[in-house]
Amino acid sequence: MKLEIGFGTTPQLVEVPDANVIGVLTPNQVEIACKGAPVVAAALQNPIGTPVLGEIIHPGEKIVLITSDATRPVPSYKILPAILEELWRAKVHPEDVTVVFALGSHRRQTAAEMKKLVGEAVFNQVRCVDGDPGDFVHMGETALGTPVDITRIVAEADRRIGVGNIEYHYFAGYSGGAKAIMPGVSTRAAIQSNHSRMVLPSAAAGRLEDNPVRMDIEEAIAYCPLDFIVNVVLDEHKEIIHAVAGHYIQAHRVGCRFLDSLYRKEIQRQADIVIVSQGGAPKDLNLYQTQKALDNAKHAVSKGGVIILVGSCKEGLGEEVFEQWMTQAPTPESMVERIQRDFQLGGHKAAAIALVLQNADIYLVSQLDPDFVRDIFMQPYSSVQGALDAAFTKLGGDASVLVMPYGGSTLPVMAGE
Repeated sequence: MKLEIGFGTTPQLVEVPDANVIGVLTPNQVEIACKGAPVVAAALQNPIGTPVLGEIIHPGEKIVLITSDATRPVPSYKILPAILEELWRAKVHPEDVTVVFALGSHRRQTAAEMKKLVGEAVFNQVRCVDGDPGDFVHMGETALGTPVDITRIVAEADRRIGVGNIEYHYFAGYSGGAKAIMPGVSTRAAIQSNHSRMVLPSAAAGRLEDNPVRMDIEEAIAYCPLDFIVNVVLDEHKEIIHAVAGHYIQAHRVGCRFLDSLYRKEIQRQADIVIVSQGGAPKDLNLYQTQKALDNAKHAVSKGGVIILVGSCKEGLGEEVFEQWMTQAPTPESMVERIQRDFQLGGHKAAAIALVLQNADIYLVSQLDPDFVRDIFMQPYSSVQGALDAAFTKLGGDASVLVMPYGGSTLPVMAGE
């Protein structure tokens, strides 16, 4: 079987014996009736688990709309206008509405960045501010000891509306829902406490009910309730193809099921060798981005197997803290140990790679210097074919092979799970 694997702007060809291939995972085909803002408007008229927004919100209440910052793909400029229309119909005054950008532990944004995110009309209609983790209200503590320390403007609001997108999250299960509060408008100490549990086996993509990270996030809502959410699912072009509105759990779960209908792929067994790519440029410009495909692939590889991670990484590792962790760690195990006591954005992706290395070898097909790749605990190759041949040499000519050409968007799940 000859397969084309995305690699930068020039795909690579690899030939895999038919007898060895146990699957090629591509996104499912789902019929989409419409796209964009109309999808959001329809969801607002058909909320899940709550009344319509106009029956929840009342004139004179202080309302915050919590949405994502520039590091996330949420198209706030397409979502917020529809929500504001509902508020205006409920006789809410613009001066009572504030858009709060959920920074988590990211940097503050400029006014120009905020305007771009929400659109000029929204920016001129209502107040737009970054969440300030330095000015917070301590509202309680979860059973796991995570402090519920929430940005003051959100903590003291009368009504809170969470806006976000739903995609697989490699240790919180899925994005969206209650993540608008935790980690969105939480303090660094709270985020560190919550995210430190990413090393537990049940903290995994596509997993919700017994996921300690997600359960901790949703427990925090008891102290700082979300009255309503509007979450969207995006296609590969970042266009809205589905939206849910209403209760922060009930609506969120419906959105998660839609995401699964697109990107969840059942497999009958794990493979000895998994070939995985982000699909080429621009998604594989650096290892920081390419890691997402690796983390999905870990669910498909058998213990002691090989993941052939394909990404040009022509711009290097892609993030300063991530690079420091990867290059300064004496062993992969040291990164796993460190993340539990010193959670850092960037470092968390290094720890995620280290967790994969506990189960499988990583053969990295990239443009990175081979010695550098070895220094960050992976084996370097310039071609997919060369890496596959080496994997067969290691595991034997009858080793099974699973291929994930769009690894960042497809989540392998064992049948029955």
